[in-house]
Amino acid sequence: MPTQQAPTGDDHDQPQPSLWERLDRPAPAPRSTLTPQRIAEAAVAIADTEGLDAVTMRRLATALGVAPMAAYRYVSGKDELIELMVDSVYGGLPLDAPAADWRTTMHALAVHLRAMSLAHPWIARAATPFSLSPHQLAVPERAFAALAGHGLDADTTMAIFRTVAIYVHGSSATDIALQDLRRSRGWSDGDETRVGLAPRMSYLMGTGRYPAYQQYLRQATRKDDPDWHFETGLDCVLDGIATHFGI
Repeated sequence: MPTQQAPTGDDHDQPQPSLWERLDRPAPAPRSTLTPQRIAEAAVAIADTEGLDAVTMRRLATALGVAPMAAYRYVSGKDELIELMVDSVYGGLPLDAPAADWRTTMHALAVHLRAMSLAHPWIARAATPFSLSPHQLAVPERAFAALAGHGLDADTTMAIFRTVAIYVHGSSATDIALQDLRRSRGWSDGDETRVGLAPRMSYLMGTGRYPAYQQYLRQATRKDDPDWHFETGLDCVLDGIATHFGI
């Protein structure tokens, strides 16, 4: 597939074909084994192990064992490479299994999106609601289809989807931040984390300003169970949607 050409002459003000439009076009006979899938998989592997900032076109070429310019046959630069990575990761979501009802569908989507975010922490930086990649759009498509037939207008349907998606994003961001903190301090688990934070926490609790939080610290038994916290919060979100809209 030819590299996207810079606009010239009368084409200067015309919108250029997107990455996805170009990839959908019939491709010429391949001149190498390099494919968009191979490019995406290699770049995702770099980001998973070294972080998103480590992904460069030159680093990618080294990982693929190709010339530095080879990937430009498919992507115009790092921005499109990141688009390809995001779409590849979203393509791994299991969206094909039929669901019994809207709640089952939304619950499954939330669980899968969280697992994806924890497996690929960089995705929160790379993906936005406006990325508009084929596999990313498949997520709201699935949600909208599940919510159809309940008398909801289009704006309400989007608000419900965004509510669930934002809950997943916030919960995952907290889990990832804790992972990053532990990695940076060399703490391996909850006990080591609490020991590391003990001087600050002891001082704050000793001020007597936070009796309710102190009671939580003494009584809580699921401090190190993020899955339980996520599922409990998700049930609250879905219960609220069901009750508010009567669905």
